[in-house]
Amino acid sequence: MEPVIRRTAIIALALVAAIAPSAFAQSQITCHWGKPSAPVRMDIFSDYECPACRAFYQETLRLMFKDYADTGKVCVVYRHFPLTIHPHAMDASRYAEAAVRIGLQQWAKVTDALFLNQPEWSATGDIETTIARVLSPQEMAAVRNRLKDPSIDALIEADIREGLFLNVDSTPTFFLTAQGKMEKTAAALRYPALQSRLDALLTK
Repeated sequence: MEPVIRRTAIIALALVAAIAPSAFAQSQITCHWGKPSAPVRMDIFSDYECPACRAFYQETLRLMFKDYADTGKVCVVYRHFPLTIHPHAMDASRYAEAAVRIGLQQWAKVTDALFLNQPEWSATGDIETTIARVLSPQEMAAVRNRLKDPSIDALIEADIREGLFLNVDSTPTFFLTAQGKMEKTAAALRYPALQSRLDALLTK
């Protein structure tokens, strides 16, 4: 896990969030994996430049996507939570968010490339070269065009605000929601541990 170093602007957003009740459990957000009708929803607050998030994605999440999201059991929602200790995390989130506006398949390719090649682009800041390897020239041009949309930054800031409201202070942190109840885990669980948690929720 990696601690959050908060910016003044983000603290201000947190104060705004504290005034109004969170609509987290009821919010209508597209599942990045799985279907909205799934009995369990998993909201993951993550940072593309966070090594613990990379390990969680590679060793746990990719298996979970296949066994639970693709089979209709879990709706997975990715939440941007770039940490200020990571200089390129915000830009990585922007590219990923631009990709999802083209399509979920493109977003999945970009997310996979960002985590797989994290040591490379984290050292150089050259995020575009990393994702250009997995997108077609037409898709890459569309991503560049989407990056001009100010609503991308607004959505990322909204995710950060929601995370702070929910006391997220490290990444990865995820929330499992089932039958109207939500539970928080601030840890990069290994796959067997996550399996146990999900199976318990699905058999209730």
